[in-house]
Amino acid sequence: MTQTAEKTDLAQIGVVGLAVMGSNLARNFARNGNTVAVYNRSPEKTRALISEHGDEGAFIPSETVEDFVASLERPRKAIIMVQAGAATDAVINQLTEAMDEGDIIIDGGNALFTDTIRREKEVAAKGRHFVGAGISGGEEGALNGPSIMPGGPAESWETLGPILESIAAEVDGTPCVTHIGPDGAGHFVKMVHNGIEYADMQVIGEAYQLLRYGAGMEPAEIAEVFREWNAGDLDSYLIEITAEVLAQTDPDTGAPLVDVIVDAAGQKGTGRWTAINGLDLGVPITGIAESVFARALSSATAQRAAAQEGQLPSGTITELNVDKAEFVEDVRRALYAAKLIAYSQGFDEIKAGSDEFGWNVDPRDLATIWRGGCIIRAKFLDRIREAYDNDADLPALILDPYFKGELENLIDPWRRVVVAATQLGLPVPVFASSLSYYDSLRAERLPAALIQGQRDFFGAHTFKRVDREGTFHIEWSGDRSLTEM
Repeated sequence: MTQTAEKTDLAQIGVVGLAVMGSNLARNFARNGNTVAVYNRSPEKTRALISEHGDEGAFIPSETVEDFVASLERPRKAIIMVQAGAATDAVINQLTEAMDEGDIIIDGGNALFTDTIRREKEVAAKGRHFVGAGISGGEEGALNGPSIMPGGPAESWETLGPILESIAAEVDGTPCVTHIGPDGAGHFVKMVHNGIEYADMQVIGEAYQLLRYGAGMEPAEIAEVFREWNAGDLDSYLIEITAEVLAQTDPDTGAPLVDVIVDAAGQKGTGRWTAINGLDLGVPITGIAESVFARALSSATAQRAAAQEGQLPSGTITELNVDKAEFVEDVRRALYAAKLIAYSQGFDEIKAGSDEFGWNVDPRDLATIWRGGCIIRAKFLDRIREAYDNDADLPALILDPYFKGELENLIDPWRRVVVAATQLGLPVPVFASSLSYYDSLRAERLPAALIQGQRDFFGAHTFKRVDREGTFHIEWSGDRSLTEM
């Protein structure tokens, strides 16, 4: 029986936008004892939610923004789950006009953090609070417990905290939600979370490609390998679902499902934003960036077809000449190493963004709330939290003693896998770029010295010396004397 709350009751939280994510989030709030106001621009979706799921808790449906706002207890709290961009701005403007001073508007979509900074200023100028909240976990997480990354004013968190904790995933009794920092901090962190997710998914794909076309294994056999891996250091949500996808057969043909899916990966922008902001901040998030480029290349289907028709030369391709079991183990260790690099680079970008915008984001909080609900949840997040507990100013995650010890056992298999992939002619952009990043960090000298010499030659950009302080220039077009600038 549908249990719609009486209009004389007031809702603790409201949800605007009742597509799958918004509907599931509203149901999650209701299931956990909250009275939930619901509104959608198309009233049919509101009615469908009440008709199909109204017995899951107390809902107050409305067909106008004004009725929706009137059904919320003060300070009013409304979470927006509509398409990012102009649609979000339109709803924010409607709610700002209908609400009163001190009320809270929450954007739960994947907004660009700079938009969130702008919106927070605009809404604050009118006496309302604005919170950009990253929500991870997909449709299932929204319904059963996501990881939530709210930014915005600390005062808003005091009000929102308990209600968000009531619906978040829990690990070891700790809700996977915390206040990230001011204005755009929550959406920035969610953006980087998604960037790590891109790299993680791509390097898992590269591992599959190596096992399939290097070791000659079939999808069902590889699925069992991933299930075994998920019982160890690689224990994570993405490894778990990879095994499920590889084990699945196509209901129509009986062929492995992975073989009937077009190999062109989609993207909605958060990975690209992560790469762009990494460039803006000067942070080398090479594995994340390569994963974005890999999706773009996979979708360049006309170009790929032309390259195949034109039979681009491959050079000498060799067959795998090592024991299959040993190769599988090498791929496992290389996958673990590349995943560690993706997380390390993501935390580097978050630190740089926090420093740039004055957010004071605590990496220990992220390692805690990413352990459950979110797409990149993984066993080694506990180790990441311990790393930052031991040294809050850790220069890079992989410099933590535990992870350095892990990498000592991973580096040789990682190198062997990248070499094998090259010999096999199989693309491994994240495996390879992550290894180059690792070697760049540990190199005593980089070719940047030559680059600085080139820059000084053609543009008089100057250079610094290793043997004394100062900035210098060579008179390249003259007598090539040294000038201190």
